[in-house]
Amino acid sequence: MDKSRYDNRSDQWRKRTGEQRRRARLRATVPKRLVFVTVAAMSACVAQFAMQHSEGAPDLNVSRWIGRSPEAIAGVASVIDGDTIEIHGQRIRLNGIDAPESAQQCDDAKGFRYRCGAKAAAALDGFLAASRPIACTFVAWDRYNRFVGDCRRADSASVAAWMVEHGHALDWPKYSRGAYTGQQAKAEAAKVGLWVGKFQLPWEWRAGHGDDARPAVSQPQGIIRRQHVAQSYTCQPRRTCSQIGSCDEASWYLSNCPWGGKLDRDRDGIPCESLC
Repeated sequence: MDKSRYDNRSDQWRKRTGEQRRRARLRATVPKRLVFVTVAAMSACVAQFAMQHSEGAPDLNVSRWIGRSPEAIAGVASVIDGDTIEIHGQRIRLNGIDAPESAQQCDDAKGFRYRCGAKAAAALDGFLAASRPIACTFVAWDRYNRFVGDCRRADSASVAAWMVEHGHALDWPKYSRGAYTGQQAKAEAAKVGLWVGKFQLPWEWRAGHGDDARPAVSQPQGIIRRQHVAQSYTCQPRRTCSQIGSCDEASWYLSNCPWGGKLDRDRDGIPCESLC
């Protein structure tokens, strides 16, 4: 064989082999590049989303989920709804019970609709006002970043137990493990609170109302009520339910006047039930 022809074929083989190796290396690097670019793009999108929505996002403090449990909280409580209070700016969810939501309505003994959520909140407000301060021991943090606790009045009365026993809230077995079934049985037998008529279980009501059932983010009801009515209501002269124009007014007298307890004859925490 001619030596020059052999050399040419060898050169061509080396070129083809080198080209094949270069293409193989290129193919091997392309997926890695694509992965890197994809990850970088996703990271940028997540960072942008976080910056755009940081103002509306809840403050989920990692230290709350690890390490030591928070200390007990004690002080004058303001009512948010029938199972949530606020002490020193901290929202506290009563452990093991569930009360009707603020917008929830129920049927009374005669079949008339009434705001059972608002009534539960008013009952809780009256009960707390009778013996202050309130002390709550920590149980857990819920998904809304609220302190879930077992709360008692200054006279050691359990807030959750009272709410269930008087029919303003229900034992929530999912979290209570049946701790308040005895109180609930008493309320049902006595037909007090919610048990007077018909109602939907609060957790079922929330499931059917979406965003309307999210925890309240406004000012506590107690703060709103006292700021609003303190300018126009006074304890003198003494009044009866027939002389009172609204549930808010009756609740203010119950909480602030020495004769206010007379407005709550059955001592269920709700004054002038014809109004409330």
